[in-house]
Amino acid sequence: MQFDPPRCPNSLCVAHHKPEGRWYLRKGYYQPACRSGPVQRYQCRHCLIGFSAQTFRHDCGDRKPWCNVPLFDYLTSGVGLRQSGRMVGLTIRAVQGKLRKFGRTCLGLHENLSSRLPGNRSFLLDEEETYERSKRWPLTMPVLIERETWFVVAVEAGPIRRLARKGSKMRALQDADEERQGRRPDHSRQCVRKVLELLRQRVGDAAITMLTDKKGSYATLVRGVFGDAARHETTAGKNPRTTYNPLFPINSTLAMTRDNNGRLRRLSWLVTKLCECLLRQTAIFTVYRNYVRQRFNRDPRNDTPGKLLKLVPRALQSREVLAWRQDWGGNSIDPMSCDARTTIRAMQSQVV
Repeated sequence: MQFDPPRCPNSLCVAHHKPEGRWYLRKGYYQPACRSGPVQRYQCRHCLIGFSAQTFRHDCGDRKPWCNVPLFDYLTSGVGLRQSGRMVGLTIRAVQGKLRKFGRTCLGLHENLSSRLPGNRSFLLDEEETYERSKRWPLTMPVLIERETWFVVAVEAGPIRRLARKGSKMRALQDADEERQGRRPDHSRQCVRKVLELLRQRVGDAAITMLTDKKGSYATLVRGVFGDAARHETTAGKNPRTTYNPLFPINSTLAMTRDNNGRLRRLSWLVTKLCECLLRQTAIFTVYRNYVRQRFNRDPRNDTPGKLLKLVPRALQSREVLAWRQDWGGNSIDPMSCDARTTIRAMQSQVV
């Protein structure tokens, strides 16, 4: 496979924004310890910076890149960090480092692939409750999906203040914590507003329908973000959670988050230590759910939510998710491109 660098990695170089003509020179090879074959070196003609084909890959700087794909599969199958490390031969610190890197790449990939979403569709929103370190410190995790394809548009997480019953042991511990650290903040409204604003950026001024339960703050937030462009419909959250319930897709999606992410599973030793770690895990889950796994088990293998929304031409494989850096927006390399010649923007223009 011949690799052609798509642009200069130096963001201050003219060839980074407009790589025209023969803007680079080939400068020999080097043999990395982690790969079986040599890697081509290059030099930019404009800024004279040196780089290689490895600069554009997700696993640039990794000591054990062959562990990335199986680790990704384990982390999206409900396996914890320590057990995943045991199965692929990594220490817990190495797994945590790879989780941070996976989270950055998956967050960028999702933003690049779903920068624009079709309007005139229905979306569902609900919040899931979990915690960090201890049940004394609860978190809220609003999840927003598209109704027909079950495409996960956005996930956010933040602290909330949920006090236990007065006189209980848990309440005494919470009161002691707040006496030492101050009143715990409640960011439920901020988190919900953030996912709604992310949806607004993707659909623009198109009309949508928003379905939620009857939580009082949802109506105000939907009206504040979308104005008259959104029709808000509500269903009682205590209604039976059957397939006839309008909220069934979001209820099932929240159940999937607990199944695919071990740290969200109830009655488990797997616990999120920090809220930002949960966000990294949800970024990995979002890419897996939208672009790797088919919508339903009965669907054809390629019918992922992203493919049904015509954001990608087919399902992605785990190795493709972790193939290229995704920090250049629409100009990032298409994950399905073997030679790096196709950008995400060019790929999406060809999807019918």
